[in-house]
Amino acid sequence: MRLFLLPFVSLLPLLFSACASVPAGPPWVAVASNTSAELRGLSVVSASVAWASGARGTVLRTVDGTHWQALQVPGADKLDFRDIHAIDANSAIVMSAGPGEASRIYRSDDGGASWRLLATNTFADGFWDAIAFWDKDHGLLFGDPVAGRFQTYATSDGGVSWQALASAGLDALPKEGAFAASGSCLSVAGSQDAWIVTGGAASARVFHSSDRGASWRAASLPIAAGAPARGAFSVAFADPRHGMVAGGDYKEKTMAGVNGARSDDGGASWTPVAILPVGYMSVVTPIAGTPSYVAAGLAGSGYSRDGGRSWTVLDTTPLNTVAFASPATGWAIGPKGLLMKYVGPSLK
Repeated sequence: MRLFLLPFVSLLPLLFSACASVPAGPPWVAVASNTSAELRGLSVVSASVAWASGARGTVLRTVDGTHWQALQVPGADKLDFRDIHAIDANSAIVMSAGPGEASRIYRSDDGGASWRLLATNTFADGFWDAIAFWDKDHGLLFGDPVAGRFQTYATSDGGVSWQALASAGLDALPKEGAFAASGSCLSVAGSQDAWIVTGGAASARVFHSSDRGASWRAASLPIAAGAPARGAFSVAFADPRHGMVAGGDYKEKTMAGVNGARSDDGGASWTPVAILPVGYMSVVTPIAGTPSYVAAGLAGSGYSRDGGRSWTVLDTTPLNTVAFASPATGWAIGPKGLLMKYVGPSLK
């Protein structure tokens, strides 16, 4: 969506006074990022390998799980890398979000030493929001509506080439769009399934495809919409049936109301969930091999160990996104180059 999130704003610790107690000890510890750029994209390969991305053409990489190297994509200093997909320690694909040609995709296969420009949005009124991959070769690219229909592209060669999809069922409502807040408004699971979440219009919606993006079916979400900054921001499925959505309003970071929903039927129906008592959540992510999820945003972070039914506050530090390699190993990124490592309790 063509709305860029507002700068970092501190939130009062009293925000979560009505919620479960924050676990003893800080769950996140700051790590040197070697950049002051706003960070939004995060992809974890293992406990030692992860990549991140952000404004001003910035990419970060760690190969030991502790020290991060700040990289710069040549000629991309004016681009905002909202999403990144890490393949391994040497290879990653990064996507910038912005109007028209400001939406681009690059790939590196030498640890970020050099980058190839693979795709540029040719629609002046286009705006790419997210990428997601089922495996190292097959993935989807998703963007805001052009001529009344959301943009989707598929790759079968690791992002080297992208083919536009007709994507039946992706017609947009008036003023409906997606949010490139954390690169997680698009999610995939299994080998065929994909989901997209939206907002801005009268109703926040989720679109589900079971054929790698060839066709989609929409369902309404119990998350407040009806304003340009409001709706569903992130979707994540632990498997093709069980998933979570998170959202809110990035202009009203402490707004009361439903900021989450969960599904047990692949996204056909949704049950409202209060991820935290109040606040804007920009990302929700599953912990692989467990029923656990972690959600985060400018309202803080929290976790669920029961498939998203109940939630416990982790911390009130404003974040943009989080990702985990295991129940005890994860990272978070946020405003002004914020980079943090998870040191809290195991999230099994």
